[in-house]
Amino acid sequence: MPLCLCRVPTRVVDVTDVLRVQDLRRVCGKLLDVVEEQFGGEIDLERIDVDFYWSIDLRSAFDLYGAPEAGIDLGQSSDDVAELHALLRRPADDVLVLWHDLQHLAGVLRLLAYLDLPKPGGAETSPQAGASGDEPFAAT
Repeated sequence: MPLCLCRVPTRVVDVTDVLRVQDLRRVCGKLLDVVEEQFGGEIDLERIDVDFYWSIDLRSAFDLYGAPEAGIDLGQSSDDVAELHALLRRPADDVLVLWHDLQHLAGVLRLLAYLDLPKPGGAETSPQAGASGDEPFAAT
């Protein structure tokens, strides 16, 4: 069934309409501190029972008048991590392509959010265990 948006929400302007990079950096730091507390310093991707995920391309995601179905494709967590590792190895003068590199970062952040989802049955937060039932994380 196609998605129908009969009425697109209007934008309400207030004082929070400014995104400060400094604030974003602080928020990311706080959240990553909690990730490290919960899951350790390393997450072993081979022991996680997911890799592929649904993704929607950026233009479709922000076009509330179009049909988003055409923009849906698959993302891959292991590819996202590999791309971020490659970014760290790039020369300092290499030009970053924000729309591309941030998409991979967003994929990894979504994986972390997924891992923190409560298990069906009521547990507050817990990582998704691998097929063996062991914890999928190895702390360093």
